[in-house]
Amino acid sequence: MESLYILIPIALLFILTAGSLLFWAVSDGQFDDLENAASSILFEEPAASIPSPQEGANSDLQPSPGAPET
Repeated sequence: MESLYILIPIALLFILTAGSLLFWAVSDGQFDDLENAASSILFEEPAASIPSPQEGANSDLQPSPGAPET
């Protein structure tokens, strides 16, 4: 019975915190546009922004003098 004196205020504090976070998210506009964010992952980025393997950052590196040739 004594544990309820601790658990009930903790539960009420948890509910109050969760409710205030929910109301903050709604008032801040987090739930305004649910469709575009969900469907944006389905579309690819334009091909111009993705570098080809030949244009990679490591293409200008020379092998070290002691490295075996491939």
